[in-house]
Amino acid sequence: MPIPKILVFAGSIRAGSFNASLAALAAKELALAGADVTHISLADFPMPLYDANLEAKSGPPDQAVNLKRMIMLHQGVFIASPEYNASVTPLLKNTIDWVSRVREGKEPPLAAYRNRVFAIGGASNGAYGAMRSLLALRQVLEVGCGALVIPEQVAVARAADGFDDMGNLKDERSAGALRAALRRLIEMARLGT
Repeated sequence: MPIPKILVFAGSIRAGSFNASLAALAAKELALAGADVTHISLADFPMPLYDANLEAKSGPPDQAVNLKRMIMLHQGVFIASPEYNASVTPLLKNTIDWVSRVREGKEPPLAAYRNRVFAIGGASNGAYGAMRSLLALRQVLEVGCGALVIPEQVAVARAADGFDDMGNLKDERSAGALRAALRRLIEMARLGT
């Protein structure tokens, strides 16, 4: 069976981010399961706030082009999404928006979101575990970008106490949900969606 290439990142660059911890754990679990994992930080892809006038004047920023190309090198993507005001972070939404605008050569629109599979998870200190941001992110990816997002997902509640000293999830139900989502991500990525 082919070894799937999976890209992993969090929608937060905050120091001590629960979702950076979730992304790191997902990257570790994916590698242990035999995937070829690339774990990145959006801090390495700074982009201005999306502005159609800016795009018309100078096109998408170089970092949007770089990230789009990186996504296209992978068959699967795992995104750990924080929750801000019951939705995705401005950083994550802005990143998705800019990448959606990159079109090179004869590529169809939204090329970075097509022909690959996405898995999502989130961690927050609240009781819902970023569930509302996952609903919003699923809508943006599926409806807005035409991406295939698997139904399995993980929502880590009370995340300040959710990880042990080794970076693993303490709650077995959350840990099981993460493993199930990652197994399905690998399985779907192998199929080459």
